[in-house]
Amino acid sequence: MASTGQQTPMPDRSSGSVSPTQTVDVEKSGRPDSIKQHDDSAKVTEPGSVEQTMFGEKREQYRSEEDYMYEQQKRSEGDHKFHRLGWKKLTICLIVEAIALGALSIPSAFATLGMVAGVIVCIGVGIIAIYTSYIVGQVKIKFPQVSHYADAGQLMMGRFGYELIGAMFALQLTLLVGSHCLTGTIAFLNLSSNAICSLVFGVISAIILFIVAVPPTFSEVAVLGYIDFASIIVAIGVTIIGTGVRSHQEPQSLMPAQWSAWPKEGTTFADAWVALTNIVFAYSFAVCQFSFMDEMHTPTDYVKSIWALGIIEIVIYTLTGALIYAFVGADVRSPALLSAGTTLSKVAFGIALPVIFISGSINTTVVARYIHGRVFKNSVIRYVNTPMGWATWLGLVALVTVIAWVVAEAIPFFSDLLGIMSALFISGFTFYFPALMWFLLIKEGKWNATRWNTILSVINAAVFLLGLLILGCGTYASVKDIIDQYAKGTVRGSFTCEPIG
Repeated sequence: MASTGQQTPMPDRSSGSVSPTQTVDVEKSGRPDSIKQHDDSAKVTEPGSVEQTMFGEKREQYRSEEDYMYEQQKRSEGDHKFHRLGWKKLTICLIVEAIALGALSIPSAFATLGMVAGVIVCIGVGIIAIYTSYIVGQVKIKFPQVSHYADAGQLMMGRFGYELIGAMFALQLTLLVGSHCLTGTIAFLNLSSNAICSLVFGVISAIILFIVAVPPTFSEVAVLGYIDFASIIVAIGVTIIGTGVRSHQEPQSLMPAQWSAWPKEGTTFADAWVALTNIVFAYSFAVCQFSFMDEMHTPTDYVKSIWALGIIEIVIYTLTGALIYAFVGADVRSPALLSAGTTLSKVAFGIALPVIFISGSINTTVVARYIHGRVFKNSVIRYVNTPMGWATWLGLVALVTVIAWVVAEAIPFFSDLLGIMSALFISGFTFYFPALMWFLLIKEGKWNATRWNTILSVINAAVFLLGLLILGCGTYASVKDIIDQYAKGTVRGSFTCEPIG
């Protein structure tokens, strides 16, 4: 980037003091471009002057030169702190964000769609998700200033796109945290045999989600990711083995669980779309990809991460959906851990507690980072390494968690909550927004300038239309199913102590 030509003293990181011979070129972006040796002494601003710093603040706001240099040191430390993510840790972060609630909802989706359609949709959507995630990464490489999905919206549609996609981004992640809060409530009710009010368990779940979301960097969250991944794999394994053994030991029937290659009888348009959107939800990792990649020290390595995650997801989701559906049959429940039987369900939920709260909290971290970074864009507060930075960060994390808890209590049904999120938001983040990015930001030349351009144009147009189809049909199906459930009285009331069925 071009320098403005202005120079500002830079603190010595090792000692916390300022070297009088070090100056830094001022960038419009606010990041140092190079350090130059200079013979002049460090400038000291005269009282009452309005000289600006490298980050645009006026020097007169500082009480002393020491305060100014302290803040500059915090900026330098913060910038280093938020750029420590490698491709392996990125993979773990994506796994933490992606493989959790989605896996628990897929067996019931297979029961609705049938084995054949379930496998085809699971693999097909997974391949599309890998491709659109690749496009998202290409946008980040081409436009390094993009820190969150909303920034990509600004590149495509200006301020309107920034605000629209920013609102969708915040709502999606907050609803996602609400889903994890709801799942935590279900887990505690199951583990305790409905020992206390479900509302209390909801509060306990929210408190745990808040505590786990306190670390502000994804590099720190990645450490918990290994526990998260082991948790979901073991929990799914216990559920698959448990349902398999149980299906051959049920005394009331000599027949194995009934499953079908085709959609179950009586499946309505709404039922099919709720099931499809539950599978779409499971492949929603692109929503956080910009945020994660912004912390990478080598962003071009992201391709390794999305291939690793995509293949892992396709294998886990397809096997989980197919095997549990085959063992349990059309009566498989959502989340799937409820289908393992009373004892094994408790064991599975106990093992799954880490994934419920770690995967939920990373979404709190992402949305809080977006809001915090936007509010304190030109302040050292955004680095969360000062007392004010920590105070505002903790307050924001608490606010997001409270809103998520309210959502979980107001919408106490698992599959339809996932369906609403998929239809309204994931349809965009995973399908039609990446397709638009290819046309508006990545494509070179006319859409039919070359054979490769023509092929990619057709593929992206198809992905765009699929996203719009999921948006329209999925939203209709989810809302209709919620209305039907309330009409039948099969859903408990909001903010009550009743168990979640």
